[in-house]
Amino acid sequence: MLRPAAYSDRDLILPWRNHPSVRAVSLTTHEIKPEEHARWWEKRWQSVLIYEDDRGEPAGVVIFDGNTWSFYLDTVGLGDRLLPAWMRLEKEAVEYAFGTLGLETLGGETLADNKQVLALHRRFGFKETRRYERLVDGEMKTVVWTERGK
Repeated sequence: MLRPAAYSDRDLILPWRNHPSVRAVSLTTHEIKPEEHARWWEKRWQSVLIYEDDRGEPAGVVIFDGNTWSFYLDTVGLGDRLLPAWMRLEKEAVEYAFGTLGLETLGGETLADNKQVLALHRRFGFKETRRYERLVDGEMKTVVWTERGK
């Protein structure tokens, strides 16, 4: 289930975002300090959705910015339930985008070497529309833009 973030979710999600496996596939790879996270949270928390797992526990984040989206999960807390959570989160995020938000298209950036997420996106009907180079914390990386229509 996706629910709007509560202000009190701020400190819950920082360890998820800072997990090495999440940072490794993010467009910002440095460890985010609490002060940096707090500044971001103040500006964005009302556009953040919290993904609750099949047990009803907070386990991930979905962020929509116009018709662009991103997400990450609590890799430690989900453990061997990570793959089913990825699939459920993606399904719910797509439904939210085209239902609740009323979007006609949805797209996002994924690092080219994040093959698991690219495969997941393909499974949910996203198509690669372009590749480009982007500076990611001082290093040039190939980014894949994927999108799908309603």
